[in-house]
Amino acid sequence: MRRIGASAALVFLVLAHAVAVSAATPPVWQPVTRIAGVVDVGGPRADGWLVVMGAGKLWLVDPLGAATPYPGVYGDDKTAETYLTVVPKLPPAALTSTAGCSFQQGDVYVLRLHAPLGLNKVDAHGVKTAFATVPNVSSLSGITFDTGGAFGYRILVTGTAAAGKTEVAAIDCAGTVTVITRTAPTVEGGLDIAPASFGAFGGTLIAPDELSGNIYAIGADGSSRTVAASGLPKGADIGVEAVSFVPHGWHGNLYFADRITKGNPHPGTDNLLALTSDSLAGLGVKEGDLLSATEGGATLIDVRCTTTCTVLPIITAGTKAHGEGHLIFTGATPVEPSPSPQASGLPATSGRTGDAPTVFLVAAVTAGLVVIVLAVMLVLRDLRAQGRE
Repeated sequence: MRRIGASAALVFLVLAHAVAVSAATPPVWQPVTRIAGVVDVGGPRADGWLVVMGAGKLWLVDPLGAATPYPGVYGDDKTAETYLTVVPKLPPAALTSTAGCSFQQGDVYVLRLHAPLGLNKVDAHGVKTAFATVPNVSSLSGITFDTGGAFGYRILVTGTAAAGKTEVAAIDCAGTVTVITRTAPTVEGGLDIAPASFGAFGGTLIAPDELSGNIYAIGADGSSRTVAASGLPKGADIGVEAVSFVPHGWHGNLYFADRITKGNPHPGTDNLLALTSDSLAGLGVKEGDLLSATEGGATLIDVRCTTTCTVLPIITAGTKAHGEGHLIFTGATPVEPSPSPQASGLPATSGRTGDAPTVFLVAAVTAGLVVIVLAVMLVLRDLRAQGRE
C-alpha cells in the first residue's frame, strides 16, 4: 500500500505541474510589419486590408502583413497622434440621411491636429479633402464610427473641452458637427461602440482614460458612466489606451500599433503587433467581450458585461511596447450575437465565476488522461510486485 500511495502522490504532482505550466503561458504580441512612426490602425476594408497611419503617412497592410503606400500622397501632422477611422459596411438604415448624402465604405477619416482642428477625409483613390472643423476644443484625442446607430451612424470625435472634461462631437456625411456633450470624463485613444449584447451599455461610446485607468461609457444623451476600473497600471503614457469589442464569428488577428517613443520607459518598436484569435479564445475571450490594452507595455484585459461586469486579466506582464490608437480585429463575420440580459452598471469585479480559461482546462484534461494511464501502469506494477512477495 505504501508503494501505491507513493505512486498516487507522484500522479498528483505530475498533474499539478502540468496545470501550472499551462497557466504560465499567456499570449505574446507578435510583430507583423514595421512602419516608421506607426500610431494607429483601422479597418479592415472590404478587401481585408488594414489602413495604417505612420509618421503622417497612410499605408495599406494586406492580410499577410505586407505594407504598401496608400494611393495618393497623404502627409499631415507627422509627429502627432493622428488617429483614424475607416468607414465599415453599413446597414440600410445608415444609407439614408437628412443631409442628402451617405458615407462610403472604405473611406478614411483622419484627425487633423493643427488649426483648424477637425477631420480630413481620404477616399479610396487617395484624394484628401478637409472634411470638418470641430469647434471649442484645444485638442482632439479620439475617433470612431458609430456602428450601432444610437448616434445616427455618424463619426464620433473626442477632444479636450476644459480641464478634466471631454467634448464628444458627432459628424454627419456632409461634415456637419453636432456636439453631444462637453462634460464627459477625460478620455483618449482608440474608441469603440458597444454592441447591443454588452448589457446596459449597449450602443454607447466606450472610451479609455489612461490617467485614471477607467473605461467609460458615453451615451447619445451625453451621460457618462464607468464601465470598469481596468486594474492595469495607470498614468500618462502608461494606462489604458484602446478598447475594442470581439466581433461575431471572429477567427483572425487582433492588431495594435507599437510606436517608437524615445526616452520613454516603454520605447516601442515601430511595428504593427498582432495576437491570434486562437490564443485569446483559449483564455476565455468570447464574442461580444470588450478588450482593452495599455499604452505602456501593451498589457491586456477582457471585460464582459451581462447582468454584471467582470474583468479578466489576459496579458499582465508589460513589455517595451508603446501602444497607440485602436485595437482592430480581422477575420470576423458581420453578424452581431443576440443581446444578453442587461448589465446592472455596477462596478466590474476582478476575474470570472464559472468561466475557467479553456486552454487551462484542455491542458489539464490532457495531462489528466496521461497521468491516469501512468497511474494505472504504476498501480499494476506495484500489485504485481506485491504478488511476487
